[in-house]
Amino acid sequence: MSSRDSEQYKEGQRQGWDSVAGGWQKWWKITETGAEKVSRRLIELADIERGSTVLDIATGIGEPSITAANQVGNSGHVLAIDISSQMLSIAKQRAISSGLEQVIEFKEGDAETIDLSASTFDAALCRFGLMFLPNLRGGLSNIYRSLVDGGRLAAAVWASPDKVPFIALALNTVMKETESPPPPAGTPGPFSLSDEVMLTNSLINSGFKDVTIERMDVSFDFDSAEVYTSFVYETAAPLQAMLANQPQERREEILKAVTESARKYAENDAGSMRLSNEAICAVGTK
Repeated sequence: MSSRDSEQYKEGQRQGWDSVAGGWQKWWKITETGAEKVSRRLIELADIERGSTVLDIATGIGEPSITAANQVGNSGHVLAIDISSQMLSIAKQRAISSGLEQVIEFKEGDAETIDLSASTFDAALCRFGLMFLPNLRGGLSNIYRSLVDGGRLAAAVWASPDKVPFIALALNTVMKETESPPPPAGTPGPFSLSDEVMLTNSLINSGFKDVTIERMDVSFDFDSAEVYTSFVYETAAPLQAMLANQPQERREEILKAVTESARKYAENDAGSMRLSNEAICAVGTK
């Protein structure tokens, strides 16, 4: 991706995340109930303890920075960055409500270009963010430089689409219904780092050593297929973009198709559903 294309992509990402920030705030309990275990595991993998200095890349509405802040305590420090000012605004509110505003510092920027002091952080975390970097090597190299010797990066990405119905179910249905072409190969996206060999090599090529990979189940619960459809429509900017030019009636038909696709995951007559997904956790040491 050229420098100009990269900047255009980032601006699109920024606008997209800003546009759905309200949805993430509305639905945060669903995402955090399911993904809390990922935050905890990343903190374990990164050897974060009381007093640690931590960098959180692509924090979104505040995770795993809030979990990390509770771990490091008042003697530690967390710098949480994100490309979206609206997501950061919500993250700040959450930090204040948790009494962590003295522990977490929030800064707008992207992993590739943000100015990070060299050899500063004991650990770096990224939960479901690396997949969206247009210049992964640049982002990882910037993170690497910011770590102290022996510091660790622990990151989580999504596995392949067939193992992540939480995202793929709605995405595939809307793409089919709108006859949208798949993104070109190599385009950043939720599944772009699902190949663990490529993920491992990306870390190694950026300087990290002792890279290890593990997989874990991440489940999200919804009261009904309709709730799932509302959730995904209000939190996924790419879906909104695909539906933006559709007439209102057709948009409603497509969203009903998403709901029907989700019904097969219903666990009981009441219609509640659980979507089990596979995440990949990678850790590397400077």
